[in-house]
Amino acid sequence: MDETSVNLRAYFDRMPDEKMTQYSSSWTDDQVREWDGNFKDEGDFMIMCSERDVEIEEYREVLEACIRYRDRVRPTLVK
Repeated sequence: MDETSVNLRAYFDRMPDEKMTQYSSSWTDDQVREWDGNFKDEGDFMIMCSERDVEIEEYREVLEACIRYRDRVRPTLVK
């Protein structure tokens, strides 16, 4: 893991459960970008202190892992 990976995970750690429960893995990439609201016009995720761009595939993978983790800790999160 590099600095960007750590910062992306920290971003999701700070995301409220209420917002996270809105996410759907069936959404298109554009729907995910709109839901989050922190993507650049070029399509990359905008995150501070990053060494590299975060593409939507990595964003989804890390987000879904965070959701699974939270569901194990607080089973009422994922519906």
